Amino acid sequence: MARIVAVLALLAMGIPMALGQSGAYHSSIEKHRKKVEKEFRNPQKSALRDQAHTFTGNSYYPIDPAYKVLARVELTPGGEVFEIPTSNPERNKKYTRYAILHFTWEGQEHTLEVYRSVVLQGVRKYKDHLFLPFTDLTSGEDTYGGGRYLDLEVPDGETIVIDFNLAYNPYCAYRSDGWACPVPPVANRLSMAVKAGMKEYHGK
Repeated sequence: MARIVAVLALLAMGIPMALGQSGAYHSSIEKHRKKVEKEFRNPQKSALRDQAHTFTGNSYYPIDPAYKVLARVELTPGGEVFEIPTSNPERNKKYTRYAILHFTWEGQEHTLEVYRSVVLQGVRKYKDHLFLPFTDLTSGEDTYGGGRYLDLEVPDGETIVIDFNLAYNPYCAYRSDGWACPVPPVANRLSMAVKAGMKEYHGK
């Protein structure tokens, strides 16, 4: 009997802890979104530039921890430089392929390639930055047809967390003039609906 009581006590302690962790996660995503919205209203940082005063706010899917997935990292050594086409046909951007990320969603295996910018590799602040552009089954429906982006960092081990709640729109989703947004490669066309992160912007 004493053992049962002890187990129940541990479970009772664990429930608030789990709720606290979930609450902290939601708060961190909400804080991130508020920062993004603030930057969009700043002409010096906004994708809208001098039209930042017209910004009506981004739309987001509800925060869902299920879309924070753990992926296995398959490194792709060699580091050959290649170009990713952008929304501007005259301005491709150079990257190296860092790794292929393997993860499972609802019992199905999926892969995404993650890249390193040739330009940013030479900037100390971004030396560990990884770029993950993708499309999914929401692209062109609830989300921007040109796909969305995620920013990751070089992991310490053989796994990495992909948090789709942080997925955001390319600048071209707001105005096409002056921006050259990388187009997600065919390898990063997911056959799943990522109902997380930023939705398409419909502001004027």
